[in-house]
Amino acid sequence: SIFNSPFRPMRNAFADEIRKIAVQDARVVMLSADIGNRLFDKFKTECPGRFFNTGVAEANTISMAAGMAATGLRPVCYTITPFITARCYEQIKVDVCYHEQPVVIVGTGSGLSYASLGATHHSLDDLALMRVLPGMRVLAPADAMELRSCLQAAMKANHPTYLRIGKKGEPVIFPEPPPFSFGVWSRVKEGAGLTAILACGNTLPIGLEASKLLAAETTAPDVYSCASVKPLDAKTLSRLFATYKKVVTIEEHSLAGGFGSAVAEWKADEACESKTRLTRLGCNDRYLHDAGEQDHARIAYGITAAKIVDVLRSN
Repeated sequence: SIFNSPFRPMRNAFADEIRKIAVQDARVVMLSADIGNRLFDKFKTECPGRFFNTGVAEANTISMAAGMAATGLRPVCYTITPFITARCYEQIKVDVCYHEQPVVIVGTGSGLSYASLGATHHSLDDLALMRVLPGMRVLAPADAMELRSCLQAAMKANHPTYLRIGKKGEPVIFPEPPPFSFGVWSRVKEGAGLTAILACGNTLPIGLEASKLLAAETTAPDVYSCASVKPLDAKTLSRLFATYKKVVTIEEHSLAGGFGSAVAEWKADEACESKTRLTRLGCNDRYLHDAGEQDHARIAYGITAAKIVDVLRSN
């Protein structure tokens, strides 16, 4: 059960999994923009000459990675989310995506993971930035185990991939790395067949908490881990919007342009006769100026199990 789960940092799981992949594949190189040096000590020991501390120069990091990919290497770029996305957006767009280079970009401490450090470290726009780029796939695993599966898929793919991960203290949901494919979601909890919670990334525990509160009710929801943000799981969406009364999306991201927006766009483009009510929960259009940790920021933005319960219980 999630409520008795151990907590396992996603960034540590990433460091361990990329090391395992690199040991098996000599093409893999790591570029870290001046963070996580001790985190990658084992990588540096077991894969000598393939770790590059590129310094606080994220634009250069991305351009280096694009050039490496063009020579047949498999580069992975890693640093804090707003700095590996917004700070070097032009290089991602032009050097990586335009040339369709298989660079894996990893943003750590995404969403509100660094809430206490203020707006410079909040990443509430990265899904919007990344998913609009042609050819870019976007993944947001829920925990350390799903991260491993997502990273394996990203490293096997021949296209750019953005991997949005947490920082530390995330509860383990999956007992082992689950099967993962681009465009396919995992149903983590089966409900009464009338409502569904589509949880993006590290908001899955919130969705599961809401499902526990509603377990005895007719509104007991199905809960999905929607790690594949781009592409979406069109098959699951088609089924939900054909038969379910309510669907709730939840994310640590702006409501403008994020995961919920992607689902709403899908629904609009399908032009289906669905009567399913879609509600998007996330961060509204404002900066959070008061200080506090991640839980404080979630409450301030209404990213809570109680909010989901209110939505599913309402008429």
